[in-house]
Amino acid sequence: MNTDAPGKIVIAPEVLITIAKLSTLSVPGVARMAAVPGGIDRYIKRGYADGVRIQVIEHSIRADLHIVVKGDVNVHAVSRAVQDEVSRAMAEMVGMEAKVVNVHVEDIIFTES
Repeated sequence: MNTDAPGKIVIAPEVLITIAKLSTLSVPGVARMAAVPGGIDRYIKRGYADGVRIQVIEHSIRADLHIVVKGDVNVHAVSRAVQDEVSRAMAEMVGMEAKVVNVHVEDIIFTES
């Protein structure tokens, strides 16, 4: 099999957003995504309502993830787990390195007993 085939591979931004969102939501302790603050203006920006902002810079990814966490978890540990999971998923699924994964904890949900 020839691995040096001519042509190029283009991955739609929506695919990267979906991978980041689903990877984030798979981490125990993440309650949901939060909308990116200031992301709604007169232009539609993909991913902002999903809590994800992705930039591709020189074949690597910079991700900003806005999340809401559950109140009974260690916020720092959950945030680190999100960084690790998103980095792993991007490398395995699309072969791109996530150079920067910023996690913004927008809220904490405490459930009543």
